[in-house]
Order: sequence, then structure tokens, then C-alpha cells
Amino acid sequence: MTLDLRLQRTTTSAPGIGGARQGGFTLIELMVVVAIVAILVSIALPSYQESVRKGRRGQAKADLVDVAQQAERYRTVNSTYGGFTLTNTNSPATGDVAYVLAMNVAEGGGTFTATATPVAGTAQADDRCGVLTINQAGSRWHASGNDTECGFGLTGTGPEP
Repeated sequence: MTLDLRLQRTTTSAPGIGGARQGGFTLIELMVVVAIVAILVSIALPSYQESVRKGRRGQAKADLVDVAQQAERYRTVNSTYGGFTLTNTNSPATGDVAYVLAMNVAEGGGTFTATATPVAGTAQADDRCGVLTINQAGSRWHASGNDTECGFGLTGTGPEP
């Protein structure tokens, strides 16, 4: 009589097909992965939203410069800014509106001020630079925020008269 001393592997998990152990993830492992993803999203989402706001702000700045150029062309032909109207009051011109463009021509038509105001109720309303403004002299300013990050003139209400 011979004694067989070989070890046999046993499983303590619930048997699957044919008694073999089923592969997969435990609930705790899935919860750890979900927690890590949630942390990454909470870090990345605000940065992404600020990048989108910055891009929309850049479009509004370009639209304001374009408005100023159109007004100058109008003045070249008519010798006044009086009577100049905006062809488009939305920025961007197509898609979701982030800014509303407006034009204010002084009485007598000698000067103008064009503004881009963030649309209330949108993510752009939280833009740190606020209302963007340009005038006939090419002076640019923004209502709030840091001059470096806004990149559109100086913070304030406009140039001194």
C-alpha cells in the first residue's frame, strides 16, 4: 500500500460552472475605482470649464475688435459713427451665445463704445473678466479680474476723459 502525499488546491469561494472559481471584481474594488474616478473628475472639471470660458472670452474679444474695425470703415465713408449699427449682437455669431454685443455711439457721432456682456444664466456669467469694452481710440478694458489673465486692456470702467 502506497500513500499519496500530493497537495490538492481547494477553493473556498462560491463554486461556478464545474466547481471552478469565478473571476471578476469585488464590490470593494469597484467602489475604490469609482472613488478614484470621482476625485479625478472633481479636479479636472473646474479646469476644463475655465478653459471653455477662456475660449469664449477670446471669441468675444475678437468680435469686439471686429466691431471696432467695422465702425472705423463706416466712419471713413460717412465721416461719423452716427448711424452705425451692429450686424450681429451675439458672440459667437453661431451656436450657444456666450456674450451679447452692444454699441453706444455718442451724441454727434464723434465717439463710440462697444461692449461684450456675458449672458446671465450661462457658465460665461461666472467669467472672471466680466464685461469687455473697446472704444474708438482702440482703448480696451474689462470690468473685473486680473489684467494679465484677461488680456484685454486694463481693469476698470474705461479711460479717463
